[in-house]
Amino acid sequence: MRAVTWQGKRDVRVETVPDPGIQEPTDAVVRITSSGLCGSDLHLYEVLTPFMTPGDILGHEPIGIVEEVGAAVPDLQVGDRVVVPFQIACGNCWMCLTGLPTQCETTQVTGEGMGAALFGYTRLYGSVPGAQAEYLRVPQAQYGPIKIPPGPPDDRFVYLSDVLPTAWQAVRYAEIPQGGSIAVLGLGPIGDMACRVAQVRGAGRVFGVDLVAERLRRARERGVETFDLRSFDDEKELVAAVRDRTDGRGPDAVIDAVGTEAHGSAAARLAQQASALLPRRLSGPFAERFSVDRLAALYTAIDLVRRGGTISLSGVYGGTADPIPLLTLFDKQIQIRMGQANVRRWSDDILPYLMDEDTLGVDGFATHRLPLSDAPHAYEMFQRKEEGAVKVLMKP
Repeated sequence: MRAVTWQGKRDVRVETVPDPGIQEPTDAVVRITSSGLCGSDLHLYEVLTPFMTPGDILGHEPIGIVEEVGAAVPDLQVGDRVVVPFQIACGNCWMCLTGLPTQCETTQVTGEGMGAALFGYTRLYGSVPGAQAEYLRVPQAQYGPIKIPPGPPDDRFVYLSDVLPTAWQAVRYAEIPQGGSIAVLGLGPIGDMACRVAQVRGAGRVFGVDLVAERLRRARERGVETFDLRSFDDEKELVAAVRDRTDGRGPDAVIDAVGTEAHGSAAARLAQQASALLPRRLSGPFAERFSVDRLAALYTAIDLVRRGGTISLSGVYGGTADPIPLLTLFDKQIQIRMGQANVRRWSDDILPYLMDEDTLGVDGFATHRLPLSDAPHAYEMFQRKEEGAVKVLMKP
């Protein structure tokens, strides 16, 4: 089959690799019909390279048709249309039953000290072949795949794999009071969708912050009060502008949908680049002990949120030596919630918004639909924020 493989920093290629097959009774094989390019894939493209191996198959946002089913997968049949969550979980362990499949005790990557295995996401999460491919082996298929009806195009349901549950969890974790206010930092796919989810869940005012014109336009057209970072001399001016619209207090909650590659963190960016340039035998241990994130977005969130408010982190962070202003967090009595989205915990809540009317605007959410063979261009375009790229779907 053809698949998108990682070969080095900013180097992805579409190559022919062996077809996947059933290895365990709880496996299924899915023929991919659409697969998303996620902002967290870009972290592999540039920042998390010490944890990658040439030839790794990328991607974790698939929708497709079941082609094979293992003997211990009673609820799937060949021909079923499914969305596959980005995490791999059993559904039966204590963590899964508690609503935390991202911490699944069956698939935890204990050798790396990490949570549940993920598709296409570094050795830290199991080096599981990803979904930017023609076919995908799905472990723990007795629990993971979400069956969806035939008929509507892939765009209607594909975001159940990651974008929708990640945005949904970000909003739930933000604990916005009914009619309250929230600011979303970063209007990429997750931030954009988080604004939409906050609106349908009753937020009174939704503020969005970014510096990419196309992202700001999309949010503004859906009623988000937008702030262009390029219009402010520094972060303090931005914070003051938002506070002016919230009685001087700041929003009740802030979602950081940016993560480790935030703009405005020059020193941290240099450290990340230096780690990526080290020989492979050194770069992994160095990153595990001394890696840092670009924390501009998180620092802004801490400054911006009102006292007693909540910060919800959905942007991926990977640092192990990050300086955090605990004095400010303590003094402002800020709550912080974070983590990978627990997809199956939220999927039943989200599905009603996709079945009839397109309440969340998923049908037109993608800005680019490309063949899988164009993956190298898609990564470069998305990473550089060119050609109006906000969300890219690829079709094998």
